[in-house]
Amino acid sequence: MYKSFIRPILFKFDPEEVHYFTFSLLKNFPFFAKIFLPKPIEDKKLEREVFGLKFKNPVGLAAGFDKDAKMFSELSDLGFGFIEIGTLTPKPQDGNPKKRLFRLKEDSAIINRMGFNNGGIDAAVERLKNNKNVLIGGNIGKNKITANEDAVNDYIICFEKLFPVVDYFVVNVSSPNTPNLRALQEKEPLTKLLSELQKRNAEKEKQKPILLKIAPDLTDEQLLDIIDIVNETKIAGVIATNTTLSREGLVSSNKDETGGLSGKPLTKRSTEVIRFLSEKSGKAFPIIGVGGIHSADDAIEKFDAGASLIQLYTGFIYEGPQLIHDINKKLLEKY
Repeated sequence: MYKSFIRPILFKFDPEEVHYFTFSLLKNFPFFAKIFLPKPIEDKKLEREVFGLKFKNPVGLAAGFDKDAKMFSELSDLGFGFIEIGTLTPKPQDGNPKKRLFRLKEDSAIINRMGFNNGGIDAAVERLKNNKNVLIGGNIGKNKITANEDAVNDYIICFEKLFPVVDYFVVNVSSPNTPNLRALQEKEPLTKLLSELQKRNAEKEKQKPILLKIAPDLTDEQLLDIIDIVNETKIAGVIATNTTLSREGLVSSNKDETGGLSGKPLTKRSTEVIRFLSEKSGKAFPIIGVGGIHSADDAIEKFDAGASLIQLYTGFIYEGPQLIHDINKKLLEKY
């Protein structure tokens, strides 16, 4: 139903406008999902316990889709095992000028240069106070106007304010759409940032997992640094990967748009990064696999490479909620 009827209609319109239209549809007409979308699979065999949290199934929604925590409940009802909101920043910001979101249909991909557009941490916290039972990850970043040398303060603000209303944290230093943000992936500033957040975490009565989201464009040497940093700072795990700056092999006419690329062209590289981190670390920490998951087989490859959980974004847009159903069904058959 989604790929044959709904998607062709949605794809005739601007992707960012369609995004908000879909939000409005799910929010105001919840029966739409029950009638036209597949019924979520619920089975105890799908449950996973990872970094001390129990997930009802291992298929989550990646950050960037519900930036402002406006739709986490409705999206969870589609069958996701967990929802990651954000990236959130201390102050509201508009992000980069529009047009900033592009479908590459021939490549089953998306290029975005959104730029951490969000309504700020305080507004999201208020919405999350109404959460009933959705497992939530909080993806945090810095404001565009904040210099890198002051970035730690932005992450601390987000951490402290989100702490009562999320289940785990994700430190985003890998988006290509905030100037100089990826410089924070270098070993010294990243160790400092994560150590400071862990220090704050240790002061809490009950600590919460902190994960690091990394770019797929890191070299093997840089990935080895990531392993060292995780071991040194004792964070809970890694999300691999964010969007890529690579345009290798693309055929779509708009392939040269500036921004981060996601979707099928990222499938192989994200799996390579997962496998590298898993093998070189001796499976020392959990990995959430994300990037180019457009089928149940893609998901299984991520798990086989070493992922404990996975997340969808572009595959969810192209394949629809049926993809969540297919992955969980395949997991029940395989394991």
